[in-house]
Amino acid sequence: MKAHSHSEPLPYAGSGIVLRRLRVSDLQAFQAYRTDPDLARYQGWSGMTHAEARAFLKDMGQAPLFTPGQWVQIGIAEPTTLTLLGDLGLYLAEDASHAEIGFTLARHAQGRGRATAAGQAALQLIFQYTPACKVLGITDARNTSSIGVLERIGMHKQAERPAVFRGEACVEYIYAVQRASGSCTG
Repeated sequence: MKAHSHSEPLPYAGSGIVLRRLRVSDLQAFQAYRTDPDLARYQGWSGMTHAEARAFLKDMGQAPLFTPGQWVQIGIAEPTTLTLLGDLGLYLAEDASHAEIGFTLARHAQGRGRATAAGQAALQLIFQYTPACKVLGITDARNTSSIGVLERIGMHKQAERPAVFRGEACVEYIYAVQRASGSCTG
């Protein structure tokens, strides 16, 4: 991997994955998993037309990382070919005190520790490149796969709350992990 400037830490190598910018050439792989109803079940995003997905990939490929109050999606890629396997959402709070992550991995890429590796790499990026003291992961209580990933990356359940998602009552679990250093008081 190349050396990174403070403003652009991507690509970022994890264990068996690379976090990288999304690009328009990812369209086919992106649409293949983003239109999978089983993967979309617990996600906050909706399906996109090819034109919408192309524009989204272009925008996310150029979006600044860690802008307070803004989500950005980055790619989870296979390390040798850089083939897109999924994507990871990163959000930095308006006051930069905390961040949030969310992830989607194509079905064919699941079960090999890649979501865990991507989550670990995301935590490293956040704690290295932002002042955030805490990172959250919020998931539907029925999403046992995501719960497993959040726990494997060192997050602990902090709370649960009733929610309505896509018109259906559910319970959300809020997971969190604190920055390891003693520089945070909150």
